[in-house]
Amino acid sequence: MKSSTKPLDNIRIFDLSSVQMRTFHVTWLTFFMCFFGWFGLAPLMPTIREDLGLSKSQVGNTMIAAVSATIIARLLIGRLCDTWGPRKTYTLLLLICSVPVFLVGLSHSYQTFLLFRFAIGIIGASFVVTQYHTSVMFAPNIKGTANAVAGGWGNLGGGITNMLMPVVFAAIVAAGYTNSQAWRLAMILPGSLLLISAFLYYKFTKDTPEGNFEDIKRVAQKKDKPNTKEVLTDWRVWALTIAYSICFGMEITFDNVAALHFVDNFGIDQKNAGLIAGLFGFLNIFARALGGIFADKVGRKKGLTGKGWLLAAFIVIEGIGLVLFANSGSIGFAIISMLFFALFLKMANGATYALTPFLNSKNVGLVAGVVGAGGNIGGMAMGFLFKSENITYGEAFQYIGLLAIVAGLVVAFTKFDLKNQFNGAPQEKIKVEGELAV
Repeated sequence: MKSSTKPLDNIRIFDLSSVQMRTFHVTWLTFFMCFFGWFGLAPLMPTIREDLGLSKSQVGNTMIAAVSATIIARLLIGRLCDTWGPRKTYTLLLLICSVPVFLVGLSHSYQTFLLFRFAIGIIGASFVVTQYHTSVMFAPNIKGTANAVAGGWGNLGGGITNMLMPVVFAAIVAAGYTNSQAWRLAMILPGSLLLISAFLYYKFTKDTPEGNFEDIKRVAQKKDKPNTKEVLTDWRVWALTIAYSICFGMEITFDNVAALHFVDNFGIDQKNAGLIAGLFGFLNIFARALGGIFADKVGRKKGLTGKGWLLAAFIVIEGIGLVLFANSGSIGFAIISMLFFALFLKMANGATYALTPFLNSKNVGLVAGVVGAGGNIGGMAMGFLFKSENITYGEAFQYIGLLAIVAGLVVAFTKFDLKNQFNGAPQEKIKVEGELAV
C-alpha cells in the first residue's frame, strides 16, 4: 500500500512504514541523543570542578556558555529548516557538534573547558529541527500533541543523561582509571551517539511527507517567500518567547545545576545526586506530551487564545512550585517539590509548541527558532543568578519562581487568535497544504 504524502491526522506509535511516523521516531530519538552531548558533563561537574579547580563563578560561566551558543544557533537552524530542509540541516549539525564533544576531554584549564562547553552548546539547536520536522509531518488537529510527544521524549534524554553518565564514570574508575581520566573518557559515549544519529537521520527521514526539498516542487514557498519582519513584529511570537524562556530555560538550567545543588545542599554523593536529578528529566516521558494533548483539546473549543490561557496557568503553577523547592528544608521535600514544579514546567513546554506552529504558516522554522532561542536566553540569564557569589542556589530558584508567575500573567493577557494579516484567514483554520508550505 502506497504511503500517504499528506500530513498525518493521528499518531501511530508502532508504525514504521510511513515516512511521517518513521521521521517522527528518528527525530525524537535523535533529540534524545543530543542531550547526552549537550548535558553529558553536567552530572559530572562535582568531579570536574575539583579536577580543574573551578570556583562557583567559573562553574556558573560554564553553565552560561553551555546554553548561550544555542541562542544564535537556533535562529540560524530555524531559517535553514525553512530553506535548506530539516534532514540535511540536522545531519550537518550532528556531525559538527560531535567534534567538541569528543575533544572536551583535552581540557586541562578553565579557559579551554569554557570554550569547549560553548562549542558543545550549539547542539541545543537540535530542538528547532525536531519541532519543525514534527510540525511538517502532522496535521493541525494533532500537531500540538505530536510536537509535545517528540519534544518530551527527546527531553527525556536530559534525565537519562543525569542518571547514566555518573554510572559510566564509575565504571571507568572501576576499570582502573583516575577520576580525572574517567570524566574525559566518559564523553566518548555522547560523541559516538551523535555520529550514529547523523547516519540514522540522513538515511531514514525525509524533509516532508512528499519527499526532500530538492526532489519536490515547493509551490507554496515560491508564492509566499519567508519574511523575517513578519515574525519579529508579531507580539504573539515574543509572548511565547517569554513563556519558553521561563519554562524550558528553567529546564536546561536545572539540568546543569541539579547535581551540584543536591551535593552541596544535602551532602549526598555524585551518583545519588545524578539519580535524583534524573527524576526531573524522566517526567518528560509523559509530562510534555500531556501539555500538548491538553492544549490541542482546549484549542478545538477555545482557539489559540484558549491554548494561551492554559499555558499561562501551567507557568504560574510552575512558579509556585519553584518557590516551594527553593525553601526545601529536607531532601524528601526537595524531591517532592521538584517533581511538582517539573510536571507543570514540562506541560508548559508542550503547550508552548502547541501554539508555535500556528502563528505564521510561511515561517514555521523561524518562529520555532525565535521561540526556541527564548528558552536559551532564559537559561543564560538564569545562569548569571547561579554564578553569583552573593546569591545561594536556593535564592536563585526563588527569584526565578517569582518571575515565572509574572511571565504567566503576560501570556494570559496575550490574544493569540488574531486574523492572519497576510491571507485573511484565522491561523487555526489554514489548510494543511498551505500551512506546510510544500
